[in-house]
Amino acid sequence: MELTDRRRKLLFAGIVVVLAAIGIYLTAAGPGDEADSAQPRAAGSPAAPAGPAAPSVPPPGIDDAVTADNFDIYRLLPFPKRDFAAAAALAQRFTAAYGTYRYDEDPQAYIDRLAPMVTEELRIQLARSASAPGLIEERRAEQVVAHSTATLDSVYDIQANSLIFLVTGNQEITRSGSTTRESKQFAVTIARDGSALRVYAFEPAGADQGQAGDTGAPDDEGD
Repeated sequence: MELTDRRRKLLFAGIVVVLAAIGIYLTAAGPGDEADSAQPRAAGSPAAPAGPAAPSVPPPGIDDAVTADNFDIYRLLPFPKRDFAAAAALAQRFTAAYGTYRYDEDPQAYIDRLAPMVTEELRIQLARSASAPGLIEERRAEQVVAHSTATLDSVYDIQANSLIFLVTGNQEITRSGSTTRESKQFAVTIARDGSALRVYAFEPAGADQGQAGDTGAPDDEGD
């Protein structure tokens, strides 16, 4: 059907109105809204931090005159007493679990026990070490069974987002039917990982121990 001049003018005017409305909408949305919609984030999954998270609550400090009776050292530390205790317990628990393994256990089962306590980077290092063919063959040949406890020795360092503990692993090792006892001290770095505390680095004490933000390579398990 051929349009009259009047209908063509009305149609053109309608198109102009629609295009103007679209232009106003895009201007109001702005580039920030487009960036947000282009990068959806799964519910409950925090963005990966560039490094250990900043302290959630800064140390409260001390205003009053300090005496032996009222001095509270936790008012000067970047970790409250509850988190400090949790970090110490984690360092002790991890060291004991690290030194406990069996020759007839799947290495993945060993890593699965450690994984909830460590950062993803350290888990990868531990998995690589535990699955080394030479180590597996040696333990199977000698039927190695190791059980470890751990003793907290001291606090090595305190940083804004991490704590380094010196922890001694005390192993009872059965190898080829003979049982021995061995002790080795480790530097265990506990760092904030989002809202959690995790083992960030793990090294024999006396090595070039990782500071906050560094990841030290783990030693071979328990040996």
